[in-house]
Amino acid sequence: MSGVPTGSPGDLKSKDILSYVALGDSFTEGMSDPYPDSDSVPHGRYRGWADRVAEHLADHVPEVRYANLAIRGRLIAQIRDEQVPRAVEMKPDLVTLCAGGNDIIRPGSDPDQVVAIFESMVADLRATGARVVIFTGFDTNWQPVMRHLRGKIATYNMHMRAVADRYGCDVVDVWSMKVFSDAQAWNWDRLHLSSEGHRRLALRVCEVLGLPVDSDWDEPFPAPEPRDWRTARQEDLHWAREFLVPWIHRRLTGRSSGDGVDAKRPTLERCDRPRDGR
Repeated sequence: MSGVPTGSPGDLKSKDILSYVALGDSFTEGMSDPYPDSDSVPHGRYRGWADRVAEHLADHVPEVRYANLAIRGRLIAQIRDEQVPRAVEMKPDLVTLCAGGNDIIRPGSDPDQVVAIFESMVADLRATGARVVIFTGFDTNWQPVMRHLRGKIATYNMHMRAVADRYGCDVVDVWSMKVFSDAQAWNWDRLHLSSEGHRRLALRVCEVLGLPVDSDWDEPFPAPEPRDWRTARQEDLHWAREFLVPWIHRRLTGRSSGDGVDAKRPTLERCDRPRDGR
């Protein structure tokens, strides 16, 4: 592997204190995997795969200090300007970075331009000595409305893999995780993972980090109940009305779902596994 030597900490379990910072957008913030008290908190409170990874680390390291700077709706330039400098200041042992998805799905976006920003972020993060984990984009073949984006996402994925090679990053190849072609892995909005989808992704991230896991992320979902054509079309119309139209309106008016939302864990704080052990 060319570029900067791989990001040390080698075996994460050998550390007495491990610091972990998660960067990104709604995918890393944890939507739509709500905590039980989410409805009582402005803008909701979400767990997601990154919280689950931090909790899993806490099972294997005496002390895990965890920050999650991800905010829904963020574009890659915003993540570069708002989140990366703060992460660099924290000098963490481990960083997960997922960025660019909101840019790639926008009409007219250029994967070459997006990955140039992505590479600058990786360079800054790796310069701290942190181990950096990046994520490919999902394969949208299962989603008819977004299937036309496959080529653009695949191009961005190849660019990101090249960046990972140059800078010695771990890669979570989400594209190849065919379990995410099942609708049960997704929330009703078809853009954010369900709680079960987040759980499975966390298992895969832990595998990439070399942590032991006790269940299989690739286990097939139960067979869904059959739906007739009319029911399927009604669900499509509901999705378009409740999610697609508002999303388009936000794009046209320059607004974001993350307006007024702050990072859920803006500083490194001790992380422990929930008492229920989930």
